[in-house]
Amino acid sequence: MPTFTYGTTTIEYTMRHQSSKRDCTITVDWKTGVSVVVPDEIDQAHIDAVLRRKAPWILRRLIEFSEIKPLSTRHEFISGEKFPYLGRQYRLKVVAGDDVSEVSLAFQNGRFVATVPKSSNPTWREEHLRKAFRDWYITHGAVKVQQRIRLFAPRLRLEPSKIVIKDQQARWGSCTKNGTINVNWRVLMAPMRIVDYVVVHELGHMIHADHSAEFWTVVASVMPDYDERKEWLRVHGATLEL
Repeated sequence: MPTFTYGTTTIEYTMRHQSSKRDCTITVDWKTGVSVVVPDEIDQAHIDAVLRRKAPWILRRLIEFSEIKPLSTRHEFISGEKFPYLGRQYRLKVVAGDDVSEVSLAFQNGRFVATVPKSSNPTWREEHLRKAFRDWYITHGAVKVQQRIRLFAPRLRLEPSKIVIKDQQARWGSCTKNGTINVNWRVLMAPMRIVDYVVVHELGHMIHADHSAEFWTVVASVMPDYDERKEWLRVHGATLEL
């Protein structure tokens, strides 16, 4: 993995080439770290110059993410533990059954109820309950995001071809050339206003594929306070994990 040095700090980054790029683009993500996308025809000296110029900002973002990550605690999937859905916290009740062979998860009377085999060990339960929660977010998230798409898409005179809730490690959402909008299931843990931001953001990409001024003008036309919502996701995104 390539590196560059800023002061006494050595920073690793990943790099990929993209023929449509005109200059370097740098992103800092709380999961994947520093990523650099560059044009096909570019020399390393130019890349190094861009990295040096952006180094204070890169280091500041890395420090911010290092402070955020400890806030994200790994769930144990035991009774009484709380799990977020659309910004609210709901308790989990785990029921062990003698005649149960698989894990099932439901949302009943304002709480999550999981049924597990009585003979299963804690490690097995955690693994399968983690998957059950992920599947639950994906299933119920699809319905919720469809509702929000129907609310916002007409305002931009758009009609996505398909909505997919999926496991995306490095993105909160994405939009394909054929009009498919993908949304990271983890967003369903955030408040609805943040889900709305991700939806509007990806709808905006149906008009402008980049993050140009024109793109943000489209987003602002529907969501004037998008910058505040974007900042919430930047600061709290690391906590949206099981």
